[in-house]
Amino acid sequence: MQAWQVHENGEPSEVMRLAEVEPPTPGDGQVLLRVRAANINFPDALLCRGQYQVRPPLPFTPGVEICAETEDGRRVIANPALPHGGFAEYAVADARALLPAPAALDDAETAALHIGYQTGWFGLHRRAHLEAGETLLVHAAAGGVGSAAVQLGKAAGATVIGVVGGAEKAAVARELGCDVVVDRRAEDVISAVKEATGGRGADVIYDPVGGEAYAQSAKLVAFEGRIVVVGFASGGIPSPALNHALVKNYSILGLHWGLYATKNPGLIGHCHEELTELAARGAIKPLVSERVPLSGAATAVQKVADGRSTGRIAVVMEGAA
Repeated sequence: MQAWQVHENGEPSEVMRLAEVEPPTPGDGQVLLRVRAANINFPDALLCRGQYQVRPPLPFTPGVEICAETEDGRRVIANPALPHGGFAEYAVADARALLPAPAALDDAETAALHIGYQTGWFGLHRRAHLEAGETLLVHAAAGGVGSAAVQLGKAAGATVIGVVGGAEKAAVARELGCDVVVDRRAEDVISAVKEATGGRGADVIYDPVGGEAYAQSAKLVAFEGRIVVVGFASGGIPSPALNHALVKNYSILGLHWGLYATKNPGLIGHCHEELTELAARGAIKPLVSERVPLSGAATAVQKVADGRSTGRIAVVMEGAA
């Protein structure tokens, strides 16, 4: 089979190599899956760079989120078991963790439903308890993680403010349903959000960026607001001033979605049922901005690594729906 392999750590476009290899052999409790589509996530770039919290042995195949087909023909969502990731014709995954693919979504959309939307659902509902009528601010609103949070926020009845970088991404955020869009390259984020909220700020702030975005969040969070820390795509890990949180009376909430797989796996299944229902009625639909063949995976991962993508880029196999 064909598979992309990383033999040394570095930039994805430099270290990912397409090779002809033997299909992986499933271990105990694992199943062999035929990959139909693989979604590209920022962690795939971090894996290539050797900067992710999980460091599979070299050589490994990246690709942490797929839509795949089981040997009996079922279409499923899976997180491949590294080192046999999803940028390949076949992957392996934990049989107990397979989730049914929503009939309302094609293969590329299905591959993009799991990590970003589960993270958004857990962040907004399990951690921040977002309520209808509240104001949600989403940093990097046109990106893969942010676009999921925008759709989930709208589905929950929130007023959504999207912060983006550039006119092209601003247009995408508006199409996603943001009530207010702030282009951080052309506007002062703090002034624009305060104006949009009458000086009150946002009840919930969803931050997958860190760095300067978090500093803005601390200034924009409302009384009894909640800042959900999802990641640090900017590369800057902030040091929150807890005295500020005390004086202003807001909460800082961390979200490590992967922990639920071991701490409370039943919630992942429940969340998937909720997402499937939302997809069936058209309330959410993953924004797949590009579909590329397997041969284009390395270039696409680099594009995500460089922050030049909007929504999701999916690697789609020949014959996929």
